[in-house]
Amino acid sequence: MKFYMFHFMPYLHAPLDFRAKGRDTLWMLYPHDYFDPAKCHALYNRYLGEMELADSLGYDGVCVNEHHQTPHSLMPAPNVMAGAVSARIKNGKILILGRALPLVDNPLAVAEEWAMLDNLTAGRIITGMVRGIGIEYHASGVNPGESVGRYYEAHDLIKQAWTRPGPFRFDGKYYQYAYVNPFPRPFQSPHPPIWIPSGGNPDTIVWAAAPDRKYTYVQFFNAPYESVKKTLLSYRDAAESHGYDAKPDQLAWAVPTYVADTDEQAINQARPHIEALFNDFMAFSKELLLPPGYTNLAAAIAISKATPVGGRGGGRTTIEDLLEKGIVHIGSAATVRARLEKARGEIGLGHVLALLQFGTLPADLTRRNIELYASDVVQPLRAKYPD
Repeated sequence: MKFYMFHFMPYLHAPLDFRAKGRDTLWMLYPHDYFDPAKCHALYNRYLGEMELADSLGYDGVCVNEHHQTPHSLMPAPNVMAGAVSARIKNGKILILGRALPLVDNPLAVAEEWAMLDNLTAGRIITGMVRGIGIEYHASGVNPGESVGRYYEAHDLIKQAWTRPGPFRFDGKYYQYAYVNPFPRPFQSPHPPIWIPSGGNPDTIVWAAAPDRKYTYVQFFNAPYESVKKTLLSYRDAAESHGYDAKPDQLAWAVPTYVADTDEQAINQARPHIEALFNDFMAFSKELLLPPGYTNLAAAIAISKATPVGGRGGGRTTIEDLLEKGIVHIGSAATVRARLEKARGEIGLGHVLALLQFGTLPADLTRRNIELYASDVVQPLRAKYPD
């Protein structure tokens, strides 16, 4: 198994009393007068230091992400953050999970930026290609009905730009180029690994598992463990339908995690911060989450019937709710290890992306979490499940 530190880089000074002020969400619609650039600068330096700590402790890599117009994440441009991270991360991979391709008017520029980063790091970049959640389409002004088409076409353009001899012409429905001839080319051959983070879209899973791709599929959190298990096993089923057996290296799970000396201590320390993540930072309505055209009708109906978690239109949730459903890993090292061993045995999980800073978790608890996870979870499980 391989272990990575995932980070959203939240703006910790957001007004979490926004509901008392008549607002439903901090995303996009809440006035940003509270933003303080000096505090933002300090947070960037803190978060980069946390990633540097993880690298020094032997994590396999660190992860950056993309969200727009929200204090949930200070990374609207993940490639910029990956460049900043590359100056500090000397050993592990840098996972850009992910770049929302349909929101981009020039995917060729993304191919160039990723190639630059790959050369800067001597081949330690992993690229993540995502559609972006529904609210990003409100924030970007991109037609959500074009999301799927733009996503696949941008993927094809980027992959061809990396692997097809240039210059060549690209004539797509959404993107047209008379000349595709990027320079530099990627450091890794034929190109950096491509991972596909998703919330469980069946079409995406089948596409990612195709024999000519075999992309690592990343299941993001906010779903009960049994749903995560079902989704990741569906990737195995898709691989089998294509005529091969999926390897653990093709299955990844991003999960909020907190480790302390005892279960009780972990729950008490993590409670306000994990509940702030699910109830406040991730609060938005289904109308914002599912703009018309973003999903097909069947998927939209299934999502609308699903029981939402926390701030996504489902009222407030507690840490006990999250633990019972297996949405988070919070407890002693032995408890967290047991949950991961279960996932390894039942799913064949190969990559764990641990969200070790979440919500309002302060610096001292975050650093302690990174350290305990490295020594008491990562090292024992690596020994048990070597590459």
